[in-house]
Amino acid sequence: MRTVAHPEQSHHDRAWEVVRRHLPVTPVVTSPQLGRHVSLKIETFQPTGSFKVRGGLAAVAATRDSTPGREVVAASAGNHGLGLAYAGAALGVKVTVIVPRLASAAKVSALRQFDVRLILHGEGYSEAEAHALELASATGSGFVSPYNDPDVIAGQGTLARELLEQVPSLGTVVVPVGGGGLVAGVALALAGTDVRVIGVESEASPAMSAAVAAGTVVPIAVEPTLADGLAGNLEAGAITVDIARHEKVEILTVSEADIRSTMAYAAHKMGLVLEGAGAVGVAAVRAGLITPDQSGRQTLVLLTGRNVAPALFEEVLHA
Repeated sequence: MRTVAHPEQSHHDRAWEVVRRHLPVTPVVTSPQLGRHVSLKIETFQPTGSFKVRGGLAAVAATRDSTPGREVVAASAGNHGLGLAYAGAALGVKVTVIVPRLASAAKVSALRQFDVRLILHGEGYSEAEAHALELASATGSGFVSPYNDPDVIAGQGTLARELLEQVPSLGTVVVPVGGGGLVAGVALALAGTDVRVIGVESEASPAMSAAVAAGTVVPIAVEPTLADGLAGNLEAGAITVDIARHEKVEILTVSEADIRSTMAYAAHKMGLVLEGAGAVGVAAVRAGLITPDQSGRQTLVLLTGRNVAPALFEEVLHA
């Protein structure tokens, strides 16, 4: 089991500096379709189509600054790899990404547009991650987890720091949850405020809720899911579990049917392309699992990614 430090203030400060230098602030818009006091932060407008470019920039910058010339290795279902690829190009760091053979075709195609070493290995994320760890150890490269990394967590937390400036009446933030890097970063950035943080995962892969309930990482059965970016077991000792428990993050789950219908609803009624992982927050609101605050404070839903294969998206739209 790897030992990973919790993020400190220096991680957050460094992440904010590099993210602000390389990325624009993503917009917040109201969503009358979901309720009078519901808003959306549209991370699908990021240059890689996903919020994960934030953590990628923070982690690659930290590697470059601490060990100039060191390469970065990661496993990814797609969006984490895209974030690191973008960061590597922006910061002049070589990046290798290990992707499961069954990863989203849209994300693999997008990765091939960057100057990265791309390796397809294993049937699922766990096998890809094991290979990435072996490769990092053999070559002396820096392994960057998509969630169990203090710089990645701090990078994702820059999203919440933007929200505090954009939404003065912020009451609740609804966050998609897989490994927990985003929800941990958001929860830490909002610590000391009275803003409620709610995580939403796919019922096909409830790794975080199982770990929070048990107080430690426990193995789960992972079923096929449209929210492929949230799927997989957690790394043993993942610090995101401790953070979610300490910050009292509530975790909800949504069904595959709700994810599918929400992807279609977002396109037809809201004019937005969402991948499955990016749709779970809206799915939770539409399913009545989250009741928007009626006192005037905003319920803010994070739309975290748009990278869905065209054939799958067409199937969802016409189901």
